[in-house]
Amino acid sequence: MTTTEATSLLTAEDLLRLHSEGGRGELIRGVLCETMASGQRHGKIVMNLGSELRAFIKPGRLGTLVGSDSGVWLEHDPDTVREPDIAFTSADRLPLGEDVDGYAEVVPDLVVEVASPGDSRRAMNDKARMWLSHGVRLVWVVHPGTRTVDVHLVDGAVSTLGGDGFLDGGDVLPGFSCALNDIFDA
Repeated sequence: MTTTEATSLLTAEDLLRLHSEGGRGELIRGVLCETMASGQRHGKIVMNLGSELRAFIKPGRLGTLVGSDSGVWLEHDPDTVREPDIAFTSADRLPLGEDVDGYAEVVPDLVVEVASPGDSRRAMNDKARMWLSHGVRLVWVVHPGTRTVDVHLVDGAVSTLGGDGFLDGGDVLPGFSCALNDIFDA
């Protein structure tokens, strides 16, 4: 992620305009941090896990599932808009059928971040803690290189799953379970 130099702070509205002009990035306290495409393996993992989540969430009408381009507006004045790779917001937090033009201001219940090739484990753990500090209840950080997933809980507990393990939705998505191999191999 590269930070661009700016003489003045940008707003969430500025970021939406930039996206409509083909720009890509997140806004962190008014500063644009450009993002780049993360590669095919990254996209494949996002689609695999997103498909598993959608197959569980949609039939039960449990909430809204979105991809990274949707963005979440976390802070105002200066504005922070972050783009998780996948986000689930329960129907309790965001009623079904409520269309949001622009960035959601409702914090998701679950955030999934897939590490890009240049992302350190520490940076990804810091990002997970950032999400939790804003009210996200569960964060999964997927590490393609090691084929592991770090599970971050609100209480600060972190566990790492690997091998033939299973990812479960805990209290956020009770009953959801997905084999790690289905995320990495499908």
